Amino acid sequence: MLPHEIRQKLTLEIAACEHAREKAIDVMYILQRHYGYLSDEAVHEAAGLLSMTPLELEELATFYDFIYREPVGEYVIHVCDGVVCWMHHEQAVFEYLCRKLGVGLGETTADGLFTLLPTACIGDCHQAPSMLINGKFYGLLTPEKIDVILEQLVCESCNPVLTR
Repeated sequence: MLPHEIRQKLTLEIAACEHAREKAIDVMYILQRHYGYLSDEAVHEAAGLLSMTPLELEELATFYDFIYREPVGEYVIHVCDGVVCWMHHEQAVFEYLCRKLGVGLGETTADGLFTLLPTACIGDCHQAPSMLINGKFYGLLTPEKIDVILEQLVCESCNPVLTR
């Protein structure tokens, strides 16, 4: 069940629009942040708020790489598989991350820390190959650089006080 504060905030934002549909993506992202992913319950809640059908929202949600319809890890790694990253051997980045994390593409590590996903061009071509982790860019990737990034994230996860 959606907390009253979030429901109230969304209701006000939707009411400020000429057409409720204008806020569909924003509403899905807010619900995703609350639940950790866009659950079926969240789709139904969003549909009610936006006067849309769950199917209409499902169609939108499955179009966007950054809307997650299944649970994801604390850190979602989106590796760019655009043409420029491909030319800079992005496949080696996928292979390295799969080996390092012990998962396949689309999977989450057993500890729930990392989810590994491919994504279309992220617009960071001058630093190819590149990836996003929870929206933060990382480029000019090498196995060594990936190791440092992952180690930092594991440390932050184990001791969140250090990140404040």
